[in-house]
Amino acid sequence: CSFRCDYKYNIAAKGWFKLYKIPANWTDAEQHCSLQGAVLASPTTPEIAAEMRNTMNNFFIQDIEIFTGLYATFSPGHYYTVDGIPLSKIPLMWASNEPDNLGNKERCITLNNKGYAADRMCEEPRPYICYRSGKKEVQTNKCGTVDDEYHYYDKTEKCYKFHRVARTFSGAYFVCSAEGGHLAIINSQEEAEVLKKLFDDNPASSMPGRFKKDDAFIGFRAWDTWGNWRTIHGN
Repeated sequence: CSFRCDYKYNIAAKGWFKLYKIPANWTDAEQHCSLQGAVLASPTTPEIAAEMRNTMNNFFIQDIEIFTGLYATFSPGHYYTVDGIPLSKIPLMWASNEPDNLGNKERCITLNNKGYAADRMCEEPRPYICYRSGKKEVQTNKCGTVDDEYHYYDKTEKCYKFHRVARTFSGAYFVCSAEGGHLAIINSQEEAEVLKKLFDDNPASSMPGRFKKDDAFIGFRAWDTWGNWRTIHGN
């Protein structure tokens, strides 16, 4: 695959699209797209708007609203896309009686399958579309990703990335999954040596911030209160 096998390229819109049908709040949706080298899609051009509508209508039989990348969480009423395009530059068609900023709590903009926009609460989970602009042919590394922080190791014939931003176990699981991987699982002495090298290549002194820097989450956890330890794959 040129970019990611789970994305679809549209020539007219000049970019890659993926619909996430499982609803998420706006913040999680935006982060999910960003971790994949994409952005939370916004109808910034007629071609992108058309593909967003087509994608919704191909997957949903009922009327649906999805999050766009337009938000005003920094300053109420001042909407921008996640990549900095102001609302005034986007040819939006508003749904009836929208925008209304109901209860002075609506800071995110949605798009329905008919192409009409509305302002909604960012905390209400909704489906969303990720978009990556560019040519159909995308340069990827040996790990098959655009993320150059993933490196291939001959010893295990696998790819690894050392995440230098501290997160909870849940947050770490989310990030690895969004990037197309999973939390590392030590399956052999060779794999343990690879993880040790990753630590050696990322000393504590190279990571800013105050958090524990001499250990990291891996894909093992207790599945219940009885100490039933398993990998994240159930082994």
